[in-house]
Amino acid sequence: MPTADLTFTGTNVAPATASPEHLGGPSPMYAQIADILRNRILQGVYRPHQQMPSESELMHAFDVSRITVRQALGNLQSEGLIFRIHGKGTFVSRPRAFQDLGSLRGFGSAMREMGYETHSKVLSLRTIVPPKHVRERLESAERVTELKRLRFLNRAPISLDVSYLPSEIGMRVARADLTNRDVFSVLENDCQIALGHADLRMCSVLATAELLGLLGGEEGSPILFIERVIHTSAGLPLEYEELYYRGDAFQFKVHVDRQTPRAEI
Repeated sequence: MPTADLTFTGTNVAPATASPEHLGGPSPMYAQIADILRNRILQGVYRPHQQMPSESELMHAFDVSRITVRQALGNLQSEGLIFRIHGKGTFVSRPRAFQDLGSLRGFGSAMREMGYETHSKVLSLRTIVPPKHVRERLESAERVTELKRLRFLNRAPISLDVSYLPSEIGMRVARADLTNRDVFSVLENDCQIALGHADLRMCSVLATAELLGLLGGEEGSPILFIERVIHTSAGLPLEYEELYYRGDAFQFKVHVDRQTPRAEI
C-alpha cells in the first residue's frame, strides 16, 4: 500500500512531497489512513505531544476529502492515540493505559487484549542472596533469582519491574522468552505451577535518577510503586515483585462491592 511521506517541520508534521499519495486495497480509505498514522505513532515518527499534520495537509497528502480525514482522526482519537485542542490542532497522546487489579493477570497479556503493543527488555538476570525484606516476603528462600525488566507500551517505556523467585524456579523461568512473555505465563505453562492470589501494597514515590534514566519524565515526577507477593493455589508465596510505573502514563482500576453491614443487636 502506498503511504504518504510525512516528516517533521518545526513543531508541525507536514507532507514532504508536493504530489498526493494514492491509497489502495479493499478497506475504506479512512481506515487505511488511520492504519498509516497509527503505525507512525507506534514507531515513534510522531512523538508524544508532537503536533500532527493538519486536516488540510492530510487531505493533500492522501488526496481525500475532509470527511475522510476526520473519520481517520476520529478512529485514532477513540483509541486514545491522539487528542485535539480547539484552535491549535491535533496532538499525539502519551499512552495512558490501565490494568484491572481485580484479577491476577500478567501485564503483557492484559495490554495486548486491549489492543496495545507491548514488549520487555531484560536489564539483568542473576542469582543472589536475598535482602532481608525479600526473604521475609518469600518466607526463607536462601537463594533467589532477581529479574529486572523494562516494560514498553506502544514502544514507550512504561515501567520497571523487579521480580524475585526462589532460584530453582527462577532458573527455569530464565530459559523462557522474557522479551515477549509474562512471568505468569511461564510459571503456569512451563513450570506447571498453579497461581492463586496476590497481596499488594501501593504508594507514590519520587522518581530517582535511575528511574528517570529508564522511564523518562521530569526530575521529581511521581512514580506509582507497587509491592506484590504472588501466591500459589496452595497459598504458598512464590514471587515477590517491586513495580515502578510512570504516574503520568498508566493507571489502575479495581471494582469494589459494598458489603452490607451486619445488623446491630
